This record gives sequence, C-alpha cells and structure tokens, in this order.
Amino acid sequence: MRKLLNTLFVTQPKIYLSLDGDNIVLNQEQEKLGRVPLHNLESIVTFGYTGASPALMGYCADNNISLTFLTMNGRFLARVTGMSRGNVHLRKRQYHISNDIESSALISRNFIIGKLFNQKWMLERAKRNYPLRIDEDKINDISAKLSRKIKEVHRCSDLERLRGLEGQAATYYNQGFNLMILQQQEEFYFYSRSRRPPKDKINALLSFAYTLLANDTAAALETVGLDAYVGFMHQDRPGRVSLALDIMEELRGIVADRFVISTINRKEVSAKDFIEKENGSVILTDDARKNFLQKWQQRKQDTLKHPFLGETISWGLVPYAQALLLARFLRGDLDEYPPFLWK
Repeated sequence: MRKLLNTLFVTQPKIYLSLDGDNIVLNQEQEKLGRVPLHNLESIVTFGYTGASPALMGYCADNNISLTFLTMNGRFLARVTGMSRGNVHLRKRQYHISNDIESSALISRNFIIGKLFNQKWMLERAKRNYPLRIDEDKINDISAKLSRKIKEVHRCSDLERLRGLEGQAATYYNQGFNLMILQQQEEFYFYSRSRRPPKDKINALLSFAYTLLANDTAAALETVGLDAYVGFMHQDRPGRVSLALDIMEELRGIVADRFVISTINRKEVSAKDFIEKENGSVILTDDARKNFLQKWQQRKQDTLKHPFLGETISWGLVPYAQALLLARFLRGDLDEYPPFLWK
C-alpha cells in the first residue's frame, strides 16, 4: 500500500506557481512568498485564476503529482495530467464495459449498494452514540427504508431503474441528515441539495468537501491506470471525472457528509464563517476555507481497518484502495467489484 503524502493547498487568490529546481515557488506579483520541496507532495490544489508556469506543470506531469485548479468557491476548473502510463489492456476493458449498458449496470449496482449501506450505518451509529439526543423512532424508520432499498438495488440490473432507486433512497437519507446535527441547529439546517451555486451554509460545506473528495478519487484512479473521465453509472461529459463520481458514491456519506457534520457538531465552523453573495450563493470566508482544509487533511490521517482488504490504512487512502479493487475486477482478478462497506 502506498504512502499517504501531503497535499499543498494554495488558498490565496493572486498566487502564481513556478518551478525552481525541485521546488514549487509561490509568487505574488514580483515577490516570492515561499517555496516547498516537490518530493514531499502528492498533489497540489490551487484556488483562483492566476495559474502556474508550464515548467511546473510539466514537472508535475512527469512526476505523477496531481495539479488541480479550482475557483475561489471551490468549483473544479482543470487538472493537469501527464502521459497515460496505465495498462492499455486495462483501459480498453474499462472502455468496453462503459459502452455496455448491462455490464455498467452490474458495476453501478455495487456503487449504489455501498452508498446506501454506508448512509444507513451513519444513521445507526449516530443513534448508538447519542441515544438521548437522537430521535430513535425516526432513525429506525429511515434505516428500515434504506434496508429495503438496498434489497431492491441488489435485485436490479437496469441502469435507469438503479438511478431511480438511488434517487428515492437519497430522499430518505436527506430526511435523516438534520437528525445527526446536534449543535448550532438554528444556523445549520439541511433543506435540500443545491449545487451551483450552494444556497445555504450546509450546501456550501458539502460542495467544498465533494470537490476535495472528487479530486482525491480522480488522482487515485489515474494512479492505478484507469481513466477517471470514463464512468459506468455517470455518463460521459466533457471535463467531468465520471468514474471518480462513480467511486465517490459509496464514499460521499462516510467521508464528506460525516466530516461536514463533525465540523458543525464540534463547532469548528460557525455562521460567521460564511458570506452570502448578491446572487444568493453562500461561500466560506478565506480563513474558514483554510481551517476547513487543515481539518480535512488531518482527518485523512485517521486510520481504519479496510472491510475487504483487512489492512489498516488511513482514510486518505480509501479512494486509492477502491480504485485498486476496481482495477483488479476489470483485469479479472476478482469476480465482482467489492464496494466499501463501513460499519
């Protein structure tokens, strides 16, 4: 299992990134603000529009360092990737299955089962950990509905119907989302998912966390030789990392949602950390974004025992582990793709 290295987040909007030897240099206008050795980095995420030098982009591509550009709001712009070094037979197999609706449905089914299973156990764990503060009857009702949907998904082999079942299950899960928020309930309430732009504080946090998770997952897929842009459940769309979104489905709840809920309950974020813009969108302040990123990196260092591999790994390596298992399935080393089932 590979070592979990560091991600450099550049959050200031007017920073230009350049290369000096084996170091990345952070420049603001004509002033050098700092330098970081590149051999310590696995990925670089920069917010804003100033950009990076071609020399730095080339270095990152040659050394398998992911370089991702986001807007200040956290919306994905672009990602620099180098020459494809993946097994050509693996990618051809991926493309073949992606073009086959029935085969795509069978893999997508496991993505969705993983997602619903993990959401169910998030609710069950909240009920177990906070028995006097959680509405047990509501949790039990939602959990039972999710269990029934998991059984329906397991019996389904039609891709469109799978998407419909996932949407129905999302409605149940969303009803339980607020039950897990135990602090700052007046300021943080989840009504419904709003993406572009996020219309409330929770959606602002979720969108940011999903962007970070998508970046980590796309990088993991490329590392094991898969094409992050060709998915099975999410249809191909220019610029969209469809396969990363597929793998993300089973991780959204236990990685991103759980992290957001935890930051609220621990009061690591508060109402003053948000700005409401004229168009109704809600975004994090610069300081709050930096704090969020710091906590995100810390959380990725926490460890767990992988339910399928049986190995102790960090949460930051879970996307890589699932990408590796998907590659093994596509190569024929596994009879079925094993979703990540957390409990």
